[in-house]
Amino acid sequence: MSETRGFPEITPVEAPPELDRFATAVRRLQDLAVSTNPDGDTWSAAAERIERVCDDLEPHVVPDGQAPAGRATKLPGLGHPLMPPWTFTASDSDGNVTMEGHFTRYHVGGNMAVHGGVIPLFYDWHFGMIVSAAGRPISRTAYLHVDYRAVTPIDQPLISRGRIDRLDGRKAFLTATMTDLDGTVLSEANGLMIKLLPHQP
Repeated sequence: MSETRGFPEITPVEAPPELDRFATAVRRLQDLAVSTNPDGDTWSAAAERIERVCDDLEPHVVPDGQAPAGRATKLPGLGHPLMPPWTFTASDSDGNVTMEGHFTRYHVGGNMAVHGGVIPLFYDWHFGMIVSAAGRPISRTAYLHVDYRAVTPIDQPLISRGRIDRLDGRKAFLTATMTDLDGTVLSEANGLMIKLLPHQP
């Protein structure tokens, strides 16, 4: 009989500045990995250096929820290279959260526009931060709907404003809108986040 356990406790951390530098370097590597076309020798030499870095980091692997990446609230993307380099600029206890940032070459789907699948990733993250700002317990995404209103550009400053529309017991219904600095709506999202029960993973 398998052991039933709940969601591990995730707590924010004050990450060292070295993590910011490291995450920035990884994001640069991701951008270059999808935008360069070197010869085979260059690919091989780069792969060897990356493999050595992986060997250096491997002994420091920790259990889920203990690494600072993904918990560093003051760093772009929470210090997690999977997340686009956005930061929180405003929030309140009612669950209103404003984020500012941009997308890079790594996030391109085609024709130098942000990949359509990256936008829901961003909104799922934003919704999680809204739930957290409102002081609600750990929640899971039940659904996430995105309406694409305009092409989302890379390397341009953008703003996303989100909030809790209404609460219904364990359910939190949320909305968010992403715009450029001129106020042009690029996409809108709505979703449902459901509070986990103590035993739920």
